[in-house]
Amino acid sequence: MNHQIKQLLANDRFATYVGLELVKIQPGYALVKLEIADKHLNGVNMIQGGAIFTLADFAFAAAANAGGQVTVGINANVAYYKGSKGNTLIAEAQEMSVSKTIVHYKVNIVNEHQEDIAQVNFVGFKKQDRMDEEKKTLGGFDKQS
Repeated sequence: MNHQIKQLLANDRFATYVGLELVKIQPGYALVKLEIADKHLNGVNMIQGGAIFTLADFAFAAAANAGGQVTVGINANVAYYKGSKGNTLIAEAQEMSVSKTIVHYKVNIVNEHQEDIAQVNFVGFKKQDRMDEEKKTLGGFDKQS
């Protein structure tokens, strides 16, 4: 994995805050793990859907950007299959198709017992920028050093 990809993933402050762990990454593929903590639970003591989606989104971002071309999500469809009884969630992102500007990814989320928890299908847009050319921005404005 090149330096720009490592920097992009390390700079994802929300993923760090949530507790996501990048296990494996290569172009078109990523494996991400989340150890469930109290902060991931909703009002009925189930894993919050947003936590599951965040896990899937980070796996998609890692896999889609691993080749060095900036790729951003433009559509996502999520299917929640069941509440997890486990302590860990694992997201596996796989590239399903790619063209000059559009990618399709499938992200499967399972618990440590290999029970299917959710699936998210992403459509991404490949920008012309490469990681080494992308400006560091925050909220659409150049980030001040």
